[in-house]
Amino acid sequence: MRTHEAVRGTAIPMRVLVAGVGNTLRSDDGFGVAVANRLEAMRLPEGVRVVETGISGMTLVQELMEGYDGLIILDTVDRDRPPGTIMLIEPDLPDPNAMSPAERHQLVADTHIATPSRVMLMAKAMGCLPPQVLLIGCQPVDAEALGMDLSPEVAAAVDVAVAEVERHLELLCAGAVGGA
Repeated sequence: MRTHEAVRGTAIPMRVLVAGVGNTLRSDDGFGVAVANRLEAMRLPEGVRVVETGISGMTLVQELMEGYDGLIILDTVDRDRPPGTIMLIEPDLPDPNAMSPAERHQLVADTHIATPSRVMLMAKAMGCLPPQVLLIGCQPVDAEALGMDLSPEVAAAVDVAVAEVERHLELLCAGAVGGA
């Protein structure tokens, strides 16, 4: 994994957080958690931490406060694509300092902030959003359906998402992603 120089010249690995989000009681909405669970069972590069935050956005913000160089979020994303389609999304977040006081208040009014865009915006406002952020999303069949099993299309996409996480981690190691 690509490294940073420590104070005494000793190389330390980049810190990358991989976060699986979603509600495992809502069928396809559990996609991010399923991918995170698969990744936790794998040997990943030093400096990579995998967490499953479920639907608690504040848990993810608190984890980001530990300081990371990169963030990969795994979640369902409805973009009217065929079910099971994996999408790589580089979020374009507004500047929190350019928001009106009412908009900033709305951002922090609900501390559950379950959507990844709100979580990232809060982390950005707090100064703890890493410079490298990627959302790996999967088009659900139905993210609102009750049930603990992923649809067959989304279940098949878990392996594709795992491969994309591995590929992105390799790019980070090589310094080919953004400014990392």
